[in-house]
Amino acid sequence: MTTSASIKLSVLTGKIQQALHQVFAEQTWWVVADVTNHSFYRQKGYHYFDLVEKDEYSGGIVAKVSAVAWGNGAIRISEFEFVTGQQFKNDIHVLVRVSVSYHQVHGLQITLLDIDTNFTVGLLEQQKQQTLLRLTTECADFIRKVGDRYITRNNQLTLPRVIQRLAVVTSGNSAGYQDFKHTLDHNLFGYTFVIDNYFTVVQGEAKAELVQQRLIDIYNSQVPYDAVVIIRGGGAQTDFLLFDTFILGRAVAKFPIPVITGIGHQKNETVTDMMAHTATKTPTKAAELIIAHNRSFEESVISARQQILIRAQQMFSGHFQSLSYLNSSIINQARNLLAAHKEALHACNNVVLHTSRDILLNNHRDLITVSNAVLSKPRMMVSNRRNDLENAIGKFRSFSRLFIQSKRGQVAHYDTLFKLMSPANILKRGFAMVYLDDQVISNAANLQPGAHIRVVMQDASLEATVNTKTNNTHE
Repeated sequence: MTTSASIKLSVLTGKIQQALHQVFAEQTWWVVADVTNHSFYRQKGYHYFDLVEKDEYSGGIVAKVSAVAWGNGAIRISEFEFVTGQQFKNDIHVLVRVSVSYHQVHGLQITLLDIDTNFTVGLLEQQKQQTLLRLTTECADFIRKVGDRYITRNNQLTLPRVIQRLAVVTSGNSAGYQDFKHTLDHNLFGYTFVIDNYFTVVQGEAKAELVQQRLIDIYNSQVPYDAVVIIRGGGAQTDFLLFDTFILGRAVAKFPIPVITGIGHQKNETVTDMMAHTATKTPTKAAELIIAHNRSFEESVISARQQILIRAQQMFSGHFQSLSYLNSSIINQARNLLAAHKEALHACNNVVLHTSRDILLNNHRDLITVSNAVLSKPRMMVSNRRNDLENAIGKFRSFSRLFIQSKRGQVAHYDTLFKLMSPANILKRGFAMVYLDDQVISNAANLQPGAHIRVVMQDASLEATVNTKTNNTHE
């Protein structure tokens, strides 16, 4: 075993401290890194965390160093959280100004001196702008940009005059959902709403597909919803990255039912807000918007009713005056007409009285003449008709006698013919009738040798069997 000069550990760490101090003293660097292993001691206001750099492609850690923030650094972190709305925690990407030091007990330390709020906000904004550009490029058939506004299929839909049936996409334990429902249930106007809940996770960029699936479930339900409401409570800016995703922005933009958002983001507008029919800041504001929409319709109905009442009163007053004038005119004209017609009736009555006497006398004479003619003319007509009837009877008797004699001769002729043509007379002349299967046959077409036949003659009936058949040839 060889012996060599040795030094104390404190001497070695002192040399390390001196060497690092000579290189890093009074120097600071702006570093881009991710935050991990963060812990915060609220009583002292100290932050302890690791800064890491990850491989762009594999995600593996390329570099890692422990860091701390206190005093000024802790104050800058508080300002960062206030400005961005983003809590300083694990897995956020930051640009920080740090100093390097070495402590003989605690070792190498990175101290956070400042944090760039614009870097974090700008990075998120850049990602959002890239998403919006992709939406307008890949979904140009239902998304287009006009000025600073995005025109989508969804925000071109018309809200029903009254919103009553709602599909709500939210987290089941969300305080924002409770605020939304409380506002609707306790509205001052007594409106009632039918709410179907489609609960899901509404936090975390990777959960966008879950929210999209709930929209698909709403569509497949075939329920005629008046609107779909997407809500969640407040939170840090990165908690809203889900609503800046391409997949959810596209789904909302083309959804066939008006979408109202109340995501709880007070400062910035998300991509989902831009694609939706109507965007509000909070769940409570979304509920107030729905109530105000229904109230607007009710006020328009009340206003229309009031206008109808006023117009009806005006029309009634105007027509009442017209009717009063017409009534006076009718009464006066009626009096004048009655007086004029009364005089005319008196004149007509006198004319009728004198004229009717003359007419009655003339008609009385005419009636006497007609009565005499009527009494004499029927006797002559009856006598003429009686003579005509006697002549017709004579003609009928002579014609019927001749007709009966003619028909008797025809019957006798037919009787003679029937007797000559009867089978008995035919058999007497030497003819015979041949039967096959009890049916008379007139030719031998159906007879074959061996067939059994019956031959009927005048005085006998013969049973025979056909032995041969010779067809006669007729020229």
